[in-house]
Amino acid sequence: MNARSEPLAVSSRRVAAMVLRYSYLLRSSWPRLLELIYWPAVQMLMWGFLQLYIAGNAGFFARAGGTFIGAVLLWDILFRGQLGFSISFLEEMWARNLANLMISPLRPIEFVIALMIMSVIRLAIGMGPVSLLAIAFFGFNLYGLGLALAAFFINLIMISWAIGILVSGLVLRNGLGAESLAWTIMFLLLPLTCVYYPVTILPNWLQTLAWALPPTYVFEGMRELLINHVFRADLMAQALALNAAFFAFAAIGFIALLDSARRQGSLLQTGE
Repeated sequence: MNARSEPLAVSSRRVAAMVLRYSYLLRSSWPRLLELIYWPAVQMLMWGFLQLYIAGNAGFFARAGGTFIGAVLLWDILFRGQLGFSISFLEEMWARNLANLMISPLRPIEFVIALMIMSVIRLAIGMGPVSLLAIAFFGFNLYGLGLALAAFFINLIMISWAIGILVSGLVLRNGLGAESLAWTIMFLLLPLTCVYYPVTILPNWLQTLAWALPPTYVFEGMRELLINHVFRADLMAQALALNAAFFAFAAIGFIALLDSARRQGSLLQTGE
């Protein structure tokens, strides 16, 4: 009787052991801990600032034609550009092929360039149909922005690559326990880069941080173009200068993290 009932018994010790295992896993990976507060904080900040913007502009909807749709499409370029880069890199990690690449004649710069090309290819596949749907359903033609679209695209894709390079370096150094950064890090920029509202909505102390981020200039330039019909070349130039600095920092960081991963043996340990 006891022998039959034993398999059905629940052991609190075994349950506690599994909970302890997962708690160790959580404690060993700071990206997992960050995720617990990350999404609620980002959502609260973004929609809170958007509410302030709309509440303070009675004629907002009459003047803002297309700004929300334009913001969504430009944000997609930023987010999908970085994600396309990071996913191509993570596929090598998931396939446990990274060590093979690193001992091959392939140079790190060649690997990064290939990831950048794949980022654009993935972005084109995703953005093409979406931009056509925006025309069909909302009458918003992203390509009607003309040369301004090229300036927006160059600045957004550059920062997306810089972030993708840095995220790849962090995953190299910390293992797949940090892979969630590929999906989450861009959303930290969502409230700070003022995708859906102007920088002036932010508190004064936060505006300084917002202006230190290249995408902020792009989204401010997009609103100036769609609302006031003015192309702000000065904003694009400032964004380009910041992008150059961010890209250089990301490249240096990637090399440093790659060297650290080699010294620590992380390239051969692609698990968590």
